[in-house]
Amino acid sequence: MCMSIFCCTFAAQNARMENEKQHIGSLFDRIAETYDGLNHGLSLNIDRLWRRRAVTAMKPAKRVLDVAIGTADLTIEMLRRGKAEHVTGIDLSKEMMRIGEEKVKKQYQTPQPAVDFVLANAQAMPFEDNSFDAVTCAFGCRNFSDLDAGLGEMYRVLKDGGQVTILEFSYPENKIIRWAYDLYFTRILPFIGRVVSHDKTAYTYLNRSVKSFCWGGMFVQHLLNAGFRSTFFKPLTFGIATIYTAVK
Repeated sequence: MCMSIFCCTFAAQNARMENEKQHIGSLFDRIAETYDGLNHGLSLNIDRLWRRRAVTAMKPAKRVLDVAIGTADLTIEMLRRGKAEHVTGIDLSKEMMRIGEEKVKKQYQTPQPAVDFVLANAQAMPFEDNSFDAVTCAFGCRNFSDLDAGLGEMYRVLKDGGQVTILEFSYPENKIIRWAYDLYFTRILPFIGRVVSHDKTAYTYLNRSVKSFCWGGMFVQHLLNAGFRSTFFKPLTFGIATIYTAVK
């Protein structure tokens, strides 16, 4: 009986998660105005450090595709560090990209760098094969309804020899860190996120999406299955986030 209840609960949670992923664009549209402030504040600005580390792991490239560009924090860091000459960013949230475009224009008024914002699904990209010298994605992969399809598209549009750099949340292995992580992400973060963003579900989705996602060696296996080689991953901040790199 207990096992039956557990299975039903697990199935219901999975169904809820899949439904949320199908409407991920509208979810982020709702919290776009408060997204940057909450992200930087709730992470004590550690998320900025993670992005800098991810950009450090990149090889300089002319044409970069930034998947799930959102409010363009990773793109701006790439441009600031001279790791990209032209960035094409895709996302399913119009509001996140609107804010990202405003940030790019404000940051680079004279001259404004070449950054294109495209409303598109990462699992069916509107680009030809071998279009980009590099592909990046920060905190977007776990939102794909089909991870393998998304990674397959990244592989398809990347030129031979090009590098993919992915920054994603992971789950700490240390028991003490994991306990503190669960307390913060299950109780504190959703409460603050709900109060500030006035959205009841977005910041509970964050915790559930992280805990249900793969990380470390399991994520690397998905990269290998997509065709990538020379895979590497580096956990950050006790394993709360991880940088993955691979080559086509």
